[in-house]
Amino acid sequence: MRPRCFWAAFLLCLAIAPRSAHGDTVLACFEGADYGGWKTTGEAFGPGPARGALPGQMPVSGYVGHGLANSFFHGDGSVGTLTSPDFHINYRYLNFLIGGGNHPGKTCLNLVVDGKVVCTATGRDSEQLIWRTFDLSGWHGKAAHIEIVDDEKGGWGHVLVDEIRLSDDKAELGPASREIMVEKRGLNLPVKKGAPKRKMRYLLDEKTVREFEIELADGEPDYWVFDDASDFNGKKLRIEVDDVGPDFKGLAAVEQGDAIGGGDDLYREKHRPQFHFTSRRGWLNDPNGLVYSDGEYHLFYQHNPYGWDWGNMHWGHAVSADLVHWTELPIALYPRRFGDWCFSGSAVVDPQNTSGFQEGKAKPLVAAYTSTGRGECIAYSNDRGRTWTDFKEDPVVKHNGRDPRLLWHEPTKQWVMAVYDEADGKRWIAFYTSRDLKKWECQSRIEGFFECPDLFELPVEGGAAKKWVLYSGDAKYVIGDFDGKTFTPDAKDKQQLWYGNFYAAQTYSNAPDGRRIQIGWGDGIVFPDMPFNQQMAFPCRLTLHRTADGLRMFAEPVQEIESLHAKKHALADRLLKPGDNPLAEVSGDLFDIRAEFEPAGAEAFGFTIRGVPVVYDAKKQEISCRNVTAPLKPEDGKVRLQLLVDRGSIEIFGAGGRVALSVGVIPADDNRALEVFSRGGAVKLRSLEAFEMKSAWEAP
Repeated sequence: MRPRCFWAAFLLCLAIAPRSAHGDTVLACFEGADYGGWKTTGEAFGPGPARGALPGQMPVSGYVGHGLANSFFHGDGSVGTLTSPDFHINYRYLNFLIGGGNHPGKTCLNLVVDGKVVCTATGRDSEQLIWRTFDLSGWHGKAAHIEIVDDEKGGWGHVLVDEIRLSDDKAELGPASREIMVEKRGLNLPVKKGAPKRKMRYLLDEKTVREFEIELADGEPDYWVFDDASDFNGKKLRIEVDDVGPDFKGLAAVEQGDAIGGGDDLYREKHRPQFHFTSRRGWLNDPNGLVYSDGEYHLFYQHNPYGWDWGNMHWGHAVSADLVHWTELPIALYPRRFGDWCFSGSAVVDPQNTSGFQEGKAKPLVAAYTSTGRGECIAYSNDRGRTWTDFKEDPVVKHNGRDPRLLWHEPTKQWVMAVYDEADGKRWIAFYTSRDLKKWECQSRIEGFFECPDLFELPVEGGAAKKWVLYSGDAKYVIGDFDGKTFTPDAKDKQQLWYGNFYAAQTYSNAPDGRRIQIGWGDGIVFPDMPFNQQMAFPCRLTLHRTADGLRMFAEPVQEIESLHAKKHALADRLLKPGDNPLAEVSGDLFDIRAEFEPAGAEAFGFTIRGVPVVYDAKKQEISCRNVTAPLKPEDGKVRLQLLVDRGSIEIFGAGGRVALSVGVIPADDNRALEVFSRGGAVKLRSLEAFEMKSAWEAP
């Protein structure tokens, strides 16, 4: 039973409310500006109820109305309590919505009777609130109160609560199950975006072998997700789903198959990027484990294979022979258990078998990743990355951090792990070393870097010199020296290469031809009506150049993009006046555009791409698109630009890659126009090449 609180305007649903017309007593629904008669300690809950997610928090769902109690007020680092006035127990049940961290006794809702906690509940390491119920039959007539507790400073160190009510009806829903004899490659699971997230699990001989959250459809699905079940072929699985009613239809709709259900338009969906990598289904973020081996570029990535939003972190996996045409493979790393997620990491080839993991003739691939329940873990593969085995002595490093980056340091003949580390209230990159990828020793730390480190050596263009680059998730970097134990920066200030929708980039280990190839996550590039969400940036080659400002790193799209070039439109040596558009006859939705301008007397110039302006401000000397702006000085009086235009983004590279912008944008479907323009005076267009692009999802 889920009655809405119709007396909220009068009582604010914060103090103890009398019986409503629905027969319940509402203790709180947190719709007011403050907590009323509830008392707070600490800072976690702030001065009053939250209105959904708080700054820095992932989207919150499942609460009723506009407000809820949310202890993320100061992030996961603060603690506190929220305590109700006393009330008398004269109902059979206490019903409430709860989410947040799964930390019993630390992030929880407690029922206190006679000074003792008699019932307690926690969240499920999820920002979704679900119904829970306490049976009060043993305490009828007694005085009681509720305390909502946040006493956890670590990951998921917060609690979410809403709609606390006394009732004679039980709100908590129950589990359902179904048995399936697995006879095909996978299971198609029906998903309805916005449906309640329910916990689902597979059991084999009464042992849970897979567990995750999913918006399982109770009717017509928005799309299907395909869960590879080949490991269970010929075996009987029991599938369970929590928190459903007796008439729930989603479990019965699960189908076996050898391909994705409803996948007839796979990679041809209306807004599917055509040359930026996206997963077939579900959420994607940080690139992981970028390694080249046996003719294949491996792209592992943070992946929710069961839903459109962040969650259920696995390692997805795709391979490519040319960094352009990708083939998605089955999941590489599954969580060991629910809540112990596979966070970001890296991979290397172990050519000398220093680890002893090699079983055949092929050299093993070795990955390091963060297990959120254990620490930094090692896994290895002897079949070209298709299956992975966890090192039996995992974790190899335990600390307060994540995102291990492996590399071989040739001068000292040892492995290095650069990993994000939180200690002493500060943010660091820590450096560990190992001879065998199994036993690690901490050597040093450097302060001021956040998440997803990368560490690599680059030659300085035009000479024999080399320098090391330390790079972090926010696309900022420092140049310096690394002796295998300590990084020494040349200068204190960080430099920035990328701007806009770009985060958590990583570069390839073992790339051929000595190239340093980088792929980043197009953070925040959203595809609202699609069965997939987020994309990768296009692969770029990184180089190091001497500039008037010192050594700087440049990024340019890898040359393999030219394999997608189709019809070419070219212009040269023309004076472009305001109102001119020599590209008026050109239209399309996919382009690689390369242009060189001489500003002359123009105030601004650039392109309008399917209604989206890309503008160079000659006075400010900066390039902008939507809300993303980057500095860009002319070189020898010229402004050089390269634009990659796909269905979900525009990427802009200025001055041969001195600056790079990633801008998430889905233009209007009916606008395919292309314009090159000048404003406030004429600009000299030295050259322009606009290549229409083929789809990378077609065979090369």
